[in-house]
Amino acid sequence: MRTPFLICAGLAGAAGVATAAAAAHTDVSNFSAASTMFLAHAPALLALGLTATDKRRPVDYAGLALALGVAVFGCDLLARYYFGHRLFPMAAPTGGLLMIAGWLGVAAAAIAMRRSR
Repeated sequence: MRTPFLICAGLAGAAGVATAAAAAHTDVSNFSAASTMFLAHAPALLALGLTATDKRRPVDYAGLALALGVAVFGCDLLARYYFGHRLFPMAAPTGGLLMIAGWLGVAAAAIAMRRSR
């Protein structure tokens, strides 16, 4: 079990529900987009945390990319609303690229584990 992934899953799930609730009470599309990202990735991080073993280092890197990506992407969208500016230039695209890399890493790790059997 990888506790950091479980913590990230819990935080992403909570953030997803909170932003979905905020989206229901505002006309800000950033809340809906952030909620979608948080809620879509929380189960993936939960699964990575619950199934982790010491032999799955590539999956750990993929999970790290997913966790960082969803945090940067979602928090950038929320920062635009609450603070009126981005976290940093190109934050949302950086977060998106990290999430894409994380998903590709999960696929690559699965292929590598299958070949090693």
